Amino acid sequence: MRKKYEKLGQDIAEKIGGTENVSTFTHCMTRLRFALNDNRKADLEGIKALDGVVNVIESGGQFQVVIGAHVEEVYHEVVKHIEPSENTNTEGSKEKKGFLNKVIDFVSGTFGPLIPAIAGAGMIKAVLALLLVFNLITRESQTYYVINFMADTIFYFLPIVLAYSAANKLKCNPVFAMVLAGILIHPNMVELRTAGEDVSIFGIPMSLVNYGSSVVPILLIVWAQSYIEPFFKKIIPDAVKIIFVPLFTIMVTGIIGVTLLGPIGSLVGDYLAMGFDFLGAQGSWIIIFLIATFWPILVMFGIHYSLSPLSVGQLTTLGYENIIGPGAMLANISQGVAALVVGLRVKDAGTKQIATTTGITGLMGITEPALYGVNLPKKYPLIAAMIGGACGGLYAGIMNVSRYAVGHSGIPAIPLYIGENMWNLYNILIASVITIIVTAILTYILSLKYEKDIPKQNEDKKEDKTIRIKDTVIPNPISGQIVSLSEVKDQAFASEAMGKGAAIEPSEGKVIAPFNGKIVSLFPTKHAIGLVSDDGVEVLIHVGINTVELNGKYFEAHVEQGQRITKGQTLLTFELEKIKQAGYVTQTPIIVTNTHNYSDVITNISNKNIDLNNELLVLKA
Repeated sequence: MRKKYEKLGQDIAEKIGGTENVSTFTHCMTRLRFALNDNRKADLEGIKALDGVVNVIESGGQFQVVIGAHVEEVYHEVVKHIEPSENTNTEGSKEKKGFLNKVIDFVSGTFGPLIPAIAGAGMIKAVLALLLVFNLITRESQTYYVINFMADTIFYFLPIVLAYSAANKLKCNPVFAMVLAGILIHPNMVELRTAGEDVSIFGIPMSLVNYGSSVVPILLIVWAQSYIEPFFKKIIPDAVKIIFVPLFTIMVTGIIGVTLLGPIGSLVGDYLAMGFDFLGAQGSWIIIFLIATFWPILVMFGIHYSLSPLSVGQLTTLGYENIIGPGAMLANISQGVAALVVGLRVKDAGTKQIATTTGITGLMGITEPALYGVNLPKKYPLIAAMIGGACGGLYAGIMNVSRYAVGHSGIPAIPLYIGENMWNLYNILIASVITIIVTAILTYILSLKYEKDIPKQNEDKKEDKTIRIKDTVIPNPISGQIVSLSEVKDQAFASEAMGKGAAIEPSEGKVIAPFNGKIVSLFPTKHAIGLVSDDGVEVLIHVGINTVELNGKYFEAHVEQGQRITKGQTLLTFELEKIKQAGYVTQTPIIVTNTHNYSDVITNISNKNIDLNNELLVLKA
């Protein structure tokens, strides 16, 4: 499967600025996360244009490339071309990040790689709950006992797993960090705590607390290691570093950890638990409501993982979680439903396919493709989804819905809500139904206003809309030189991901209608126009590469979206020389976006120079 992402991985590595520009590099469930030495060296627009990239976000000190469900496959291809640099003394790295950005970057960078394993453990708990519900096993059975501790393992050993991830983020030795975490949960430490006697190290009193499943203590200890380890590396001679750096790093950091940082972290955890109790008693519904409403906004800025410590901390201290789980699940379902409704309503085949596919993945809990590919660009589905999520979140909050394990936040997560009180499960189902109904109705109503290309029902009855596919010739809509699509300086077009066709290097700034038909889309920036012929051929004409950045400057539209057109009619005019002077490539792709309806699309290559209305493409039935 990875071979299909080889080119994408290579292109991302090149456009990100290469190995020398990458300080750290990881991935989460849907996006590649880069810490770059200089963000200015990355070709942001070039990466956005790559086929397979949903969006690019700069947030929390990270350069985030949103991929979607195939992020892991793409990550393994990028890794072949990227080795994060240890030298961050570049101009870009000298730019200071704010304290909040540093915290967000550290937390998301530490917890991001752990989310799949934590989600997997949560889903094991969900399977176990289903086995109990259907009386396939009992709580007293050995099967339940073994599977249950399998699911609990990552939480019991969470300090060790967190240590490894945090050390990688802070660029210190991850094995040293894991040893330091092991000290906290060593059986002898447990025995000392059980005995209840006073313990000291070199006269320094040591607080005996329970570090199993803890989060804050090990993060503080690894933070200390990130300063102590480099210090000893600097002062110890190279000849004996291999012996004395591990000795002093583990011993000094370990003593500081068990006498000072560990107890402080445990105290912070205790106050967090008290905060959870207070919120649960006073206003937990507000949190669920707010998360269900504004979760897409957190996702857009890439800071949703920053809430992970609170979620995990609540689960490990109280045995349940309602900070992220219910709200995020309802928000994700609403995003998926909104995209699916768009898929049902739009006429454009490409948009329909994207909306349907991303809508399904959204229901499964992965919403970035639907968010960036459909809902955010169209705006109205995002608004409908946020209102739908808010309605479901309000109900779930009032009913105090919680989940009993951490997992993916989508429909497959429903078993995570099975507990002693089955009404918890019933309430999340009711909240989901509320979310689905409100989102679907609002998206449909808003689509009546914003989807201009959808014919009214009474017009459908008057006209014969049956399309009979046949061999079709598409005349040339713009004078100039024919360019093979593979030579276009934009991967999304050159790869034929959007469909087959050809490109023209214009000799004059005018685009005419190649057939009788209708305008189905006209971009506000006037650089691109979508047409459909009376024979059912769907064509996209895209004037120039990245000319969307001109925001309509040098372009003039002579038609409107939804308007009928006749062959030879002037559609667009543009100032060719001024666009070139502004530094833009003027290659103009002419794409048959419903290529899948035809057996082949053949380009006329008999003459490089081509005039208006000359044969350009032949579509074979």
